[in-house]
Amino acid sequence: MDFEEYTKKQKRTSPDNSSIIMVALGLTGESGEFADIVKKHLFQGHPLDTEHLVEELGDILWYISEGAKILGVSLSEVAQKNIEKLEKRYPEGFDPGRSINRKP
Repeated sequence: MDFEEYTKKQKRTSPDNSSIIMVALGLTGESGEFADIVKKHLFQGHPLDTEHLVEELGDILWYISEGAKILGVSLSEVAQKNIEKLEKRYPEGFDPGRSINRKP
């Protein structure tokens, strides 16, 4: 599935009263659920539940798609702008030194 098809399907479950506040809180909540699975694995002896992690990534993607819709951009545009930023920041690939001393 590509971003365009995902966005079409995601819109079916988008509420009429969607807002950037809902997106921000939803991203925070879903990211917290993702982190909780990792925490339980690292510190509480749970097996790493990769299937549940993938589900949480899907929920995060839903909110990213919703945020893009509210901002009037496509998921493809969000992805492209991110790659452009990363290529500028790390022209030769990831470099810990550039990460530590990076400029905005």
